[in-house]
Amino acid sequence: MHIPRRLFCRGAAVLLGTAIVPTAQAQTPATLAAASDLKFAIEEVAARFTADTGHKLRLVFGSSGNFHAQILQGAPFHLYMSADESYVFKLADAGKTVDRGRLYAVGRIGIIVPPGSPLQPDGELKDLAAALQDGRLQKFAIANPEHAPYGARAKEALQHAGLWNAIQGRLVLGENISQTAQFATSGSTQGGIIALSLALAPAVSRLGRFQLIPEAWHQPLMQRMVLLKDAPPAAIAFYDHLSTPAAQAIMQRYGFAMSRD
Repeated sequence: MHIPRRLFCRGAAVLLGTAIVPTAQAQTPATLAAASDLKFAIEEVAARFTADTGHKLRLVFGSSGNFHAQILQGAPFHLYMSADESYVFKLADAGKTVDRGRLYAVGRIGIIVPPGSPLQPDGELKDLAAALQDGRLQKFAIANPEHAPYGARAKEALQHAGLWNAIQGRLVLGENISQTAQFATSGSTQGGIIALSLALAPAVSRLGRFQLIPEAWHQPLMQRMVLLKDAPPAAIAFYDHLSTPAAQAIMQRYGFAMSRD
């Protein structure tokens, strides 16, 4: 039977298309929206993952609250790693995710002071209280508590210590916890409250002295990740990779307590 050339070409194109799509999808880079406390840890995990698998990742760091708003507005992210699991649950309820995600770590906060600061890195914030009274404290950095989970926990710790009302006029608010670490260690402030994971990174640890704040002073930083709908294979593979012993060892080295649902 003679098959018209036009129909044959159309059929061949369909067959070729179905053969090519999975390969192209497999090569689609995954875009990861990650809370900025993860910057150094996830960069290291991702570099090893790419070297081992060939999957390409695009890493974007910022505040969890801002990412939540952007995803609701259709931002093209594939995997969301939040420092506050409530944002993941809100996205799941809005139908933006494949499920309710997985708890991947619990974070910690502490006070850091740069060289030359009149403050002491006192985890119970007693010296910070004294500095407010004697005039040593002029500026102090925390992340914006309106949309940065680490800023919200810093506010809770300051409230617990009875310092929130007195210190508000001296606060410098970072857009996210990475920017807060820059403010706290650059000398433009006398110190600040930052993530343990950043304080442990060599690029930050050499810039100041750090002490943990008691975890009972604030709500826990329950950090949850979730795949967004239509995530490519690279995002799914990295999501699974984060539960492997190799990835968790890196996370623990940056001070994260590993947790599972």
